[in-house]
Amino acid sequence: MHARELKKAGEKDERIFALAAWRETPYFTDAERAALALAEAGTRLADRPDAVPDDVWDEAARHYDEKALAALVIQIALINAFNRLNAATRQPVGAWG
Repeated sequence: MHARELKKAGEKDERIFALAAWRETPYFTDAERAALALAEAGTRLADRPDAVPDDVWDEAARHYDEKALAALVIQIALINAFNRLNAATRQPVGAWG
């Protein structure tokens, strides 16, 4: 769904295809990397004792003002909620139009 929307919005294929390897690719800005690290930490809460380490939060706060950071955190939470709802209800991937 999101890849199709990104493609329609004009996003380049290499960025879409490389998203899972964002740390190892040159396709993302420092601000995007900070957002991706925050999203990863906010998604994988049980992976470490400090779910969102200060360095991850501080790097995101360096790139985004308070309003943008709040929007980013809300979007991360919303995406995680939808992912969990889809997993719990066994929503088939790609079943939307």
